[in-house]
Amino acid sequence: MPAGAIKPACRKASGPYIRRRFSRRPSHSAITSGRYVLPASYLYARKQLPLGIFFIYRFLVDTINVLEKPQPLPAENSPQEESWTEVIQPRTNLLDLGLGSVWRYRDLVLLFVRRDFVSTYKQTILGPIWFFIQPLLTTITYMVVFGGIANLSTDGLPQLPFYLAGVTIWNYFAQTLTSVSTVFTANAAIFGKVYFPRLTMPLSIVISNLVRFGIQFALFLAVWGYYLLRTNSLHPNLYMLLTPLLLVLMGLLGLGLGMIFSALTTKYRDLAMLLTFGVQLLMYATPVIYPLSKLPVKYKVFILANPLSSIVETFRYAFLGSGTFSWGALGYSTAVTLVVLLLGTIIFNKVEKSFTDTV
Repeated sequence: MPAGAIKPACRKASGPYIRRRFSRRPSHSAITSGRYVLPASYLYARKQLPLGIFFIYRFLVDTINVLEKPQPLPAENSPQEESWTEVIQPRTNLLDLGLGSVWRYRDLVLLFVRRDFVSTYKQTILGPIWFFIQPLLTTITYMVVFGGIANLSTDGLPQLPFYLAGVTIWNYFAQTLTSVSTVFTANAAIFGKVYFPRLTMPLSIVISNLVRFGIQFALFLAVWGYYLLRTNSLHPNLYMLLTPLLLVLMGLLGLGLGMIFSALTTKYRDLAMLLTFGVQLLMYATPVIYPLSKLPVKYKVFILANPLSSIVETFRYAFLGSGTFSWGALGYSTAVTLVVLLLGTIIFNKVEKSFTDTV
């Protein structure tokens, strides 16, 4: 030791030296004791707890382990099948229209109806007032051009209710046809991202246009009521009760034709341009702006071949008391409507499988 260094003081332990042994925390591995294997946690609890409390502790732990033990699989050793609300698979039968899935997605139909109204009149000044303005402007135009300039007969009826009756019910068909015909091309983005029954889209268009018709029909009833009270030129009858049937026929016929054109326009875009012109020609082939009774006999055959003619004539005859009505012609329109609707639905369901490859 160097000189001058201070030797540290040595302290002696007072009392006897006691060696304490600290047991390590037992692991969770099993420790073999004779022929019986106990978990390490049990051995630790046995040393720390009295014998009676230890048995209670062991009973509780064993009970919990039994309750938490996974249940065995069924006898066939296969997981139970889950129930699905919708199984997406290709339809092999042409007559499988998928109407059941459309009913399950009926809330989506109402959602599309609301979307159509919001998107149509969003950021417009007048909004739904256009429902009244559009048929009024069209009716006034017909009164000036066909009633004033061309001097076409209205079969003894005032011009305003005569033209307004034809315009009101015709607009329902024309708007349904033109809107449904663009279902695939206008909604290609959403069709390619998520699955839902494609028929819900054209059905929502029919319903939304029916609501529009209801608003325009209220305008027609106001004009009709005014002329009914002020003049004696209108003669309504009980055939007004057929109005719901006429609306169903108009809507379904527009739906069927629209689905046919929507399927064809996925491959031939020119049809979309021709359709607008075709709807205008079809209106002239329908007694919307002229009475059927004033047509020559040689032209009546072709006009009556149009299933829309009897529907428009029945509507006008029911509320105005002028025109012609025939159960046979109405039955013919019903048969043609059902055939067109069935054909359109089959073509629509067939094209929806592969339209994303062509749009």
